[in-house]
Amino acid sequence: MSEKIKVAQYGCGKMSVYTMRYVYEKGAEIVAAFDIDENKFGKDISTIIGGDYKGVEISDAKEAEKVLKETKPDICIITTMSLFSDVYDAFEVCAKLGINAISTCEEAFYPMNSNPTLTKKLDEIAKSTNCTLTGAGYQDVYWGNLIATLAGSSHNITKIKGSSSYNVEDYGIALAKAHGAGLTLEQFEKEIASVDKISDEQRKAVIESGEYLPSYMWNVNGWLADRLGLTITHQTQVTVPMTHKKDLKSSTLGMTVKAGDATGMSAVVTSKTKEGIIIESECIGKVYAPDEFDKNEWTLYGEPDTTVVINRPATVELTCATIVNRIPDVINARPGFVPTEEMPVLEYRTNNLDTYLD
Repeated sequence: MSEKIKVAQYGCGKMSVYTMRYVYEKGAEIVAAFDIDENKFGKDISTIIGGDYKGVEISDAKEAEKVLKETKPDICIITTMSLFSDVYDAFEVCAKLGINAISTCEEAFYPMNSNPTLTKKLDEIAKSTNCTLTGAGYQDVYWGNLIATLAGSSHNITKIKGSSSYNVEDYGIALAKAHGAGLTLEQFEKEIASVDKISDEQRKAVIESGEYLPSYMWNVNGWLADRLGLTITHQTQVTVPMTHKKDLKSSTLGMTVKAGDATGMSAVVTSKTKEGIIIESECIGKVYAPDEFDKNEWTLYGEPDTTVVINRPATVELTCATIVNRIPDVINARPGFVPTEEMPVLEYRTNNLDTYLD
């Protein structure tokens, strides 16, 4: 490995503005960048992140395998879609080439409980080529390690209840659509809510088929249970539309969400465990009204009850900083698809990223 960690950026949208800049500022370098927008092809990445000319042109994602073979990055950052099936190809090309990869894809945070088939395929490829694949982001700390650390100060716990809201405008059109933003209530019921109105047996079959549509908390509950040494015996998910009394303009969707239509959704995932602890988590993703803001609130019930509230977290920047700070942990981890609950608690990187490699 070179002195500087070499990074490829897969997806040059809103999140890459921060991930690429953070990579440079943490002493690593971008050696390749990909997107599907032909208007970006051939442009230097400085047109995305600002600053001086970097000498790295954005390539068509279809050319990823060819370019990755030529540039030989140590790790690839994937900032495209929210569903595991949608980022599978990006993960797969990295795995086949033995390139470590980390993604902001929310399902990739713990995909083994929502898409075990694809997770197993990637795990096997990555093990055969000796690289590590994972998902991380805001949830790594604020829905995961923060809660696990608070649990360490409890004598006993009966229930963990969490709620987090975020503005879908900040994350791109794929995420906004996944939350049903802009749909009529009838469309939301058919396309989003109906997915979870099935029996446990049907849900299991859909998950095994790789066609399940998990909310972010579905994967978070699985991650958190593993991190705390809990065994989930039953898990359910309910999604409901969020609405607003006035029209709301969405620059991400390129439309006005009419009053009474879905601005997004609330998804509540409830997990029962063999140990008796219940995990109930809710994520609210929607197009915000002018007076709304991000909020993260978790309560651990037991002895004692403990609540933590974080108002107005800079969710996008926190997500991107988490991804970049995780890079040494991913490179140091065992081969395969490895959730971050197996990795060390995330640390602030005071020095260049390469100084934290084993």
